[in-house]
Parts: sequence; C-alpha cells; structure tokens
Amino acid sequence: MDKLKIAIDIGPLKSGDSIRGIGVYTRELLRAMNLDGVDVFNSDLGKYDIVHFTRFNPFKISVPFNKPLHTKYILTIYDLIPLIYPRHYPPGIRGMVSWQINKYLIKKNIDEIVTISETSKKDICRFLGVNPSKVHVVYLSARSMFRKMEFTEKWRESWVLESGGKRVPKKFALYVGDINYNKNIPTLVKACKIAGIPLVIAGKQAAQIEKLDLHHPELSHLRGVDWSNVIRVGFVPDDILVELYNLATVYIQPSFYEGFGLPILEANAAGVPVIAAKTQALVEIADDSALFADPKGVEDFTEKIMMIIKDEVLRNSLIRSGLENSRRFSWEKTAKETSSVYAEI
Repeated sequence: MDKLKIAIDIGPLKSGDSIRGIGVYTRELLRAMNLDGVDVFNSDLGKYDIVHFTRFNPFKISVPFNKPLHTKYILTIYDLIPLIYPRHYPPGIRGMVSWQINKYLIKKNIDEIVTISETSKKDICRFLGVNPSKVHVVYLSARSMFRKMEFTEKWRESWVLESGGKRVPKKFALYVGDINYNKNIPTLVKACKIAGIPLVIAGKQAAQIEKLDLHHPELSHLRGVDWSNVIRVGFVPDDILVELYNLATVYIQPSFYEGFGLPILEANAAGVPVIAAKTQALVEIADDSALFADPKGVEDFTEKIMMIIKDEVLRNSLIRSGLENSRRFSWEKTAKETSSVYAEI
C-alpha cells in the first residue's frame, strides 16, 4: 500500500462544492490519508497507480474518457437523488446524453465505486447495473470541531441576541443545508410554526430565496412557503456553526431522501436532540439517536417537536444516545476503510 502512488481529485475544493458535503469529504480524506491532491481533468494521471475521483453528477461528464494502462480508477458516488426525482431535477437532452455516457465510462474505466450508505449502494446497483461487489460502503463522520460545548448563560444570551447581524432566539429548531426538493423544507416550516418554535436555517440558498427563480422545477416546491417564522442566517462558518448547534433546542432533518445525512452526526456530536424523517439513509445513520417522523406528516413532525420541548427526560436521553452514536464514526475510520478499497485493486 505504501508503495502505491495515489491521488485524490481536488476539483470539489475549487468550486461551490467546497462548502458542501462533497468538499468536506474531499478535504478530510486528503488530511486523514495524507495523499496528493490532483486536478484530474488537467493532469497526467498516468504517473499515479490509483486516482480517486470524488465528484459525480449523473447529468455531467464525471469520468475521463481515457485511462492510463497501469492506473486504477476509484469513483465516489454520494447519491443518485436526481434520478430518483426526475420531475424535480430535469436533466434535459444534454443531461440525459451525459448520463448515458457516464454509465458507459463507469463500466469501461472505473475499477471500484465508493459510496456513503447502504441506501446509496442499492441505488447505484439499480441505476448503473453494476455488480454489488464493486460498490463499497464507507461512512462519513462529523469533524472533531463538532462537539458539545460548555459555556455560561451570560455568554449564551449575548450570543443569542446578536450573532453575525442576525437575531437568534433563545429557543429554536435548527436545520442546516440546502433547500432543494428532497430536503422537504415546506413540511419543516409548517411543523415548526404549528409547534410554536422559531426555525433557524443555516445555508446559502435559504438566505437568497428572494433572488431565486421559484418557477424552476428544483425550487417550485417553495412557492407559497410562509417564511414568517423562519430566521435565515445564510452560510455559517464552521466555528460559528458548532455554536449554533449547541444553542439549538432541537435539530431537524426532514428530508424525503438523503444519501447520508451528515448534519445528523454533527448535531449528535454537539449534544442537540435530533428529529429525522423516517427515510432509509437517515434511519441507517441515526440509528436510535433520533426521533423519527413521517416525511409527509406535518402533524407527526409537530408532535415530535413538542415532545422534545416538553419532556426533559426524553431530551436528555436523545442527547446521550446522540453522543454515543457520533462515536461510531470517525474520519480515521473512513480513511482506513477507503485504504482497504485501494488495497483490493
């Protein structure tokens, strides 16, 4: 293994993906494995024994057409959500052509596939028609900065009153991420309003809602959403985000579908109770560290929120089980399991 020359694609670190899960994945793998980074579409890949591609979009060419004779290719596919909800992620003619080319290139050039959950593995095998033995599940992890913090009530109230120019209430529900269709934001917004708890959304998209085209299929589900109970704080740097998790009354992940659900582990590690939609990957990752609700059930989410607000025993139990769940995952474990994939080819 030590004799192999291995490089990881750093493309996601040079784009908007840098602040998303794909950027975290790429950055943490480079750090944990101490490997070279390479711009795979602008470099001589023949000088490496293994090249690991860390970005995949089914509707854009994501694999090189050519492969050096003695080089092995690894590809990470996080999820295939656009294929699961084609009406909300329309590929267009060019996208469909790219998808067919991607399928061909994966079978021709990719030696092994890494994915981030058993849920995504099933999708990959179904849509790509690849042998399950070629697809390896390697879980992600919350980074070490996400932790339960101890701070004085005076500091808490000072932070809550004013942070980054946005007012955040003393009690609030938190959601971190994008607001595209599979995230199920309308259900979340309605449930929080009925439960009488303000909702804080951390993420660039929500903060720019007035500038977005809500007639676009990927955003049309947001038309008519009542944002009056929502505080949209925009992109939040990690050092502030960990504080935001710690201050939250509850973290909620309402997604119809996810490939993984990294914010759940971040919330677990920060000691905040979690409510998640009862969908495959979220159940797989959260295990017994969350209350689960029907993703289509506003009333179910509302009931779970009220339970956490009112039941101190339940709240503390979820905090304990969340901290325990977060310890099942680590980037060192992710690196070790990824190294095992490299060693197999």
